[in-house]
Amino acid sequence: MPNLLDYIHETGDRSFRENPFSAPDSLALTQIVYMPMEGLLDGGGAATVRELWAFLARTYPEGLTDPFQRKRYFFTAACAAYDRLGDVTISRYVNHIDAQQETQFCACVFTLPDGTAYVAFRGTDLTLAGWKEDLNMSFKRVPAQAEAIDYVQSVADACSGPLMMGGHSKGGHLALFAAASQSDAVRPRISRVYSFDGPGVDQQMLECEGYLDIRERVESYIPQSSVVGMLLCYHPVYRVVRSNTLGLLQHDALTWQVRDGAFETLAGLDLGTRLTDEALRLWIDNLTLDDRHLLTDAVFRIISSIDPETIDPLVQDPAGSSIRMLSAFRRLEPETRVRVRKMLGDLFASGANEAVRMLLPGAFRHIAELPLPLLRGATKNDGLQPSKE
Repeated sequence: MPNLLDYIHETGDRSFRENPFSAPDSLALTQIVYMPMEGLLDGGGAATVRELWAFLARTYPEGLTDPFQRKRYFFTAACAAYDRLGDVTISRYVNHIDAQQETQFCACVFTLPDGTAYVAFRGTDLTLAGWKEDLNMSFKRVPAQAEAIDYVQSVADACSGPLMMGGHSKGGHLALFAAASQSDAVRPRISRVYSFDGPGVDQQMLECEGYLDIRERVESYIPQSSVVGMLLCYHPVYRVVRSNTLGLLQHDALTWQVRDGAFETLAGLDLGTRLTDEALRLWIDNLTLDDRHLLTDAVFRIISSIDPETIDPLVQDPAGSSIRMLSAFRRLEPETRVRVRKMLGDLFASGANEAVRMLLPGAFRHIAELPLPLLRGATKNDGLQPSKE
């Protein structure tokens, strides 16, 4: 089944005059922005996609180790091999990670042949700050949202042409949030906003003047088993894309199907996903803002006991990570242990159980199954040991 890579090979020799810029082109740019550009563009300046690939090939001759990044690495090579995207210029690269401020923000500008400035926002990477910020969005505004607003404003000030913006995962949310938050002078210049399986915006944003002004120019795409893209609120109109894989792996946009130059779309989400999303929404709605804050902080206190900067150990050594996370859970305050266990227990008991088991490390499932009375006086010999499965 043809996917985004096949689209690149099919259209690579065609100019944007022959084949106008499309949603698959937009998705391609939101994958390229994931590439590490430090050493090439972090000091300013500009480079084409072809020049970026030459830099990546020199700097990372063996490729990138993270499996999703490795796929994007070779995807960037394919884009660079053709004039359509290979000649597109990249500039204004910013990658700001601040663990203290719990923020991860990355963006760049792709300048298209007609002068359009396409602002691409990177989604969440493997930094702990990035994942913490994602969860923080469930109960408060986060620094990356403010940075996205300012970044788009700076791009608008620096160029006179039309603007487009987009992103995958959290990047899609930032594109939507930043576009809706622009001034009355900038919003009319925004021709299109793309969100690819990005978390939605809250009710306050959905009802604001800026969002109502740009909503007809928003294109939201989610795969048929989307979980990420259905978090928080969402744009009321979205298109469901067919993926060639299952479950949460559909968040990988390189599995999305493209046919005849457009995404292959479906009538709606599959039944299991609709039930999962309804269960997740109900679970979130039943949490107070204080609950969300406490749970987010507790989860990241547990995860940061493994590595204070990255979640990579969770991927590389899940068994060893679970032991250390359970040890960290024992060190939480008794009241926090009880509240976290109850919230996780409700989540694992909900209709979202199957997705949650795939998404969260096994240590959290073990915590969710602990008897509540035990947690109020837990000691290091309290039986909080990981199961052997």
